[in-house]
Amino acid sequence: MRKQKIDSDRLCKPNSYYCHAVKVKPGHLLFIKGETARDKDFNLIGKGDVAAQARQIYENMKVILEEAGGTLSNIVKLTAYVRDISKLEALQAVRHEYFGFEPLAVATVEVSRLATEEILIEIEAIAVLD
Repeated sequence: MRKQKIDSDRLCKPNSYYCHAVKVKPGHLLFIKGETARDKDFNLIGKGDVAAQARQIYENMKVILEEAGGTLSNIVKLTAYVRDISKLEALQAVRHEYFGFEPLAVATVEVSRLATEEILIEIEAIAVLD
């Protein structure tokens, strides 16, 4: 799959390592539901640690993508819902562990609540499969 980073000098330069948009050649779209840091036995991983929860979410997404015939590199859009936006820098660091400097359209939104009090972050994704 070919991803093309779309940025414009007519817009403010994105901070961090994301881009305004990602253009892809036609393929199959995969919409990954809002994932939380639950393991296969429904245990919450990383209680009290938003970075650990983000890592578990990305590991879960790897499994979903493998089942669908893809990898994390097929993801073109991430939306993260976090309980504390002051943790953004830590979350960006975890995202870079998994995605490096791949072009991604990213949104991070602070929310007051998620499904349970222990869940600190939920991430959904869109992937394009070859």
